[in-house]
Formats: sequence, structure tokens, C-alpha cells
Amino acid sequence: MKELGRVNNAYGDDKVIDACSIFGIMDTSGRGFSGEGIIRAIANMHDRGNSLGGGFAVYGLYPEHADRYAFHVMYLSRQGKEQTEAFLEDKFKVVYAAEVPTRRTPNVSSPPLVWRYFLEVADAGGQPRDDYVMSRVMEINTGIEDSFVFSSGKNMAVFKGVGYPEDIAEYFCLERYQGYLWTAHGRFPTNTRGWWGGAHPFCLLDWTGVHNGELSSYGINRRFLEQFGYHCTLQTDTEVIAYAIDLLMRRHNLPVEMVARVLAPPLWRDIERCPPAERELLTALRQVYGSLLLNGPFTVIIAHQGEMIGLTDRIRLRPLTVGVKGDILYLSSEESAVRLICPDLDRAWIPVGGQPVIGRLGEHVQAAREGVTADAN
Repeated sequence: MKELGRVNNAYGDDKVIDACSIFGIMDTSGRGFSGEGIIRAIANMHDRGNSLGGGFAVYGLYPEHADRYAFHVMYLSRQGKEQTEAFLEDKFKVVYAAEVPTRRTPNVSSPPLVWRYFLEVADAGGQPRDDYVMSRVMEINTGIEDSFVFSSGKNMAVFKGVGYPEDIAEYFCLERYQGYLWTAHGRFPTNTRGWWGGAHPFCLLDWTGVHNGELSSYGINRRFLEQFGYHCTLQTDTEVIAYAIDLLMRRHNLPVEMVARVLAPPLWRDIERCPPAERELLTALRQVYGSLLLNGPFTVIIAHQGEMIGLTDRIRLRPLTVGVKGDILYLSSEESAVRLICPDLDRAWIPVGGQPVIGRLGEHVQAAREGVTADAN
């Protein structure tokens, strides 16, 4: 057995490349709920992480500031905080600012200072307000030392850091919040170091992404996005997913079904077999957005206001299970985590690779049913 182990792993590399845990819950009726369930679910996949990253995105948690941009900013020095606050005062109307509530947690050590700011744009200089905010986020993250904006949407927020996700939930007192959509991530860093900014979710405006996998296309994805003003500063390949989604869906106004064909496109041989109109569309997408193809194994949960999307690579090298109970949509790395908090699902299945599963406010779950490998009634 030892000899067989040397053949399979000649260099004794203990790197685990199929780990990381992701989970999402959305009430498509828009009702808010606490994070207790998703915290239990992501903790159930504890062994997929290694304490080097955990985090949550919550939508609908700031109704009293629903029309303002909510910046969550981590500071590694007081100087960074002073410079960032001067920048925010110059570029925005700061309506409210406060340190994000935390509690002492045994398994969370050496945290940065984390503040939140509720901002209004007084003068966007003729730009769309979202473009103005995006540019200011990039300015802070590239131009001010020891300061990182890691959440910047309206009526939503990201909470993340170094630790298991259940530790991060305890640290940020997430049991106090309610939202209609929650996503969560437990990180097992493979190619980049574990640090507070590198934990998931990654966010720009109200777009967030949590990811299990490894993007060998990171370099070309990053270079393509830099042409449109996006700068990757958080030292993890997943950052490109959040920016690609913002570019494709918000700025280029592509529907999610088409975005899936950009990120996880059919093989050329399959495109050639499509009917002429579909073949022409898929060919155009590959020609225009070929540099945004996500090469490598991945499962990602993407969220923004009113929508949660699950997507895997086209040959499903990373797991995704879907569950539905009434108005509630669940997306998870493991079915056991879903059934822990909802044992009597109406339906459960494994989606087709490269086909998005979509939950929208006020609508039934959309999903490709072809090739479903599991179904529960």
C-alpha cells in the first residue's frame, strides 16, 4: 500500500484540490430569515476547510439604509483607515460610519479592524452611479496601503476572515442579522495564502461569488478584465469571477443563461452540431469573450439582489447539489448539509454541468432537468 501511495503521489504532496465548501439559501418569496441554518449547514462540511478562510454574504440585512452603498472595509493599519476615510469624505456623502460589531472568539486571532460606511453619491460626474462606485473601490484597493473594500453593494454585506466559517459567523455576530438570501464558504487554500482579504465571498457592488475549484485561466481572465478597469488585488483566483459577472451582467447586460455559456461554454465540436442560429450565437460569445472562459474545475454560487445562481464547469469536476422546499432554494457542495437543516425536501438533484440553476424573487426555480442524477419527492 505504501508503494502504491508513492506511485500515485510520488512527491508526498498533501495538497487537497477538491475541498472547499459552498452553500446558499434563498427564499424566493423575499421573506427574511436568520443565518442559524446556513451556519449549521456550512459547519457540517467542516472537513472541507482548514481554518484559513470562511465567510458569508447576506442580502436584505440593511433595510434602513436600503438605497445607500454599504462599504465594508478592512484595515491593516490606522494610517490606512485615516487615508480611506478622508477619501470617502471627499468622494461620497458619508451618512453613517461605525465599526462592524464583533465578539471575542477563541479560534479567530489577529483580525484586522473592520468598519462599515453607508454612502450616497452626490456627484458621479456624468457616470452611472454604479460605475462611479466601482471605480472608487478600485482606487482604494490599489492606491491606499493597508485598506481593502471587500463589500460595496446596497442592502447587502459580506463578512469574511481567517477561520472556519462557523468561527467567522460567531466573530461577526451573524445570528443578529436577517436576510432573504445567504451564501457561505469554507476555504481550503490551494495556490494562494490564507488571509482575511482572500477569504470568500468576493464582492463588487452587490455581486458576490463563492467558489470551490481552481482556475488555471486566472492570468488571461485577469488581463481581459483589466481592460475594463477591474484590478485584482485580493490574491485569489476567485476574485476574477465576481468582476466577470459584474462586467457581463451589469455592464454588458447579458442574461445569466448567456453568461453561463461564456464562463462554461460548450466544446467547439458541440457548437458545430447546434442549429444555425444557436451556433452563430455561441461562436460569437466564444470570439468576443473567449478570455473569460473559466478553465479548470469549478463550482460557483453567484448572488446579487433578487437572484441566486449555481453553476459548475461543463464536466462537473466539483460537486453541486440543488434542493427545493416550497419557496426555498438550497445550493450546496453536499446533499447531507442541505438535509441537516431541511430533511424533507420537495426535490433534490445534481444539475447538468455548465447549466445554471437560478432562483429569483417571485419565481419558481429554473434548472436544466436533462441529465438529472438524483431526484427526491
